Amino acid sequence: MNTRSEAGQSRPDSGGGALMGERRHLINLAYRLLGSLAEAEDVVQETYARWYAMPREQRGAIESPGAWLTKVAGRIALDVLGSARARRERYVGEWIPEPLPERTEWISGRRGDAFADPADRVTLDESVNMAFLVVLESMTPAERVAFILHDVFRHPFAEVAEIVGRTPAACRQLASSARRRVRESQDPATPTARQAAIIRDFKQAWEAKDIEALIGLLDPDATAVADGGGLALTFLDPIEGCEQIARAWVEIAGHRPAGTAILERTVNGRPGLVAQHGGAIVTVFAFEVSGDRIKHIWAVRNPEKLRHWTTN
Repeated sequence: MNTRSEAGQSRPDSGGGALMGERRHLINLAYRLLGSLAEAEDVVQETYARWYAMPREQRGAIESPGAWLTKVAGRIALDVLGSARARRERYVGEWIPEPLPERTEWISGRRGDAFADPADRVTLDESVNMAFLVVLESMTPAERVAFILHDVFRHPFAEVAEIVGRTPAACRQLASSARRRVRESQDPATPTARQAAIIRDFKQAWEAKDIEALIGLLDPDATAVADGGGLALTFLDPIEGCEQIARAWVEIAGHRPAGTAILERTVNGRPGLVAQHGGAIVTVFAFEVSGDRIKHIWAVRNPEKLRHWTTN
């Protein structure tokens, strides 16, 4: 995990390289706090707007500009999290965290076209896999901020308290509660190579419309969730059970537009799949594998969440 506890001791006014280094750190932080790369970019933009709105003398008096930027970004993200809950209650269908754009083919390791925005690419590690981000969505905004700042980015609770607006002891309790949620949701890790093999088998069974093979690859209590945001056709309610998911995926295969390709891609640091049509990514599939079975499938079709995946 990212262990950058200093939150950037470099001074943003000292040069463009230092400034961009802080921006990358803030994007990493804000994405984990919000589960949305678009919202993370907005938070970072607002953070820098506030920095440059200060007189130069006031900026010069700040001992650690990086720590200041982190504090402000954390506070803005906390406010966004509070308002996001209300927005997501009005969201059409299920809301899934925005998948990170990644062109790596997880078997060959080859890369596709040049990355759209390399400066903003979020470090891929265990704290950005889709299952982890989904668990974060179940937390209160204060729990999420305290946990991410302390457990992922290693900020001491005294600093976390300044951002969350609570005492260090209270923040310690928030992080402990969040940590418990994560621990309770985790299954024993399946080696990445094994995950890749299972998802490749799933892809082949899906393309062959082999219901029995699909059922054999899915956990009996598997769930599939799709996010179209009201902007793309998809199922609105989660699908539960291996047989129901297998039948739904065969139906999807039957209605897939001609020329659609299913490609093996890394999604949030784990083996995943994407559907590409007409040169554009139209669906991103993230998976959680437990043992030798697929336990969760997340299908993101909302085009606003796929704009960073555009291939042309």
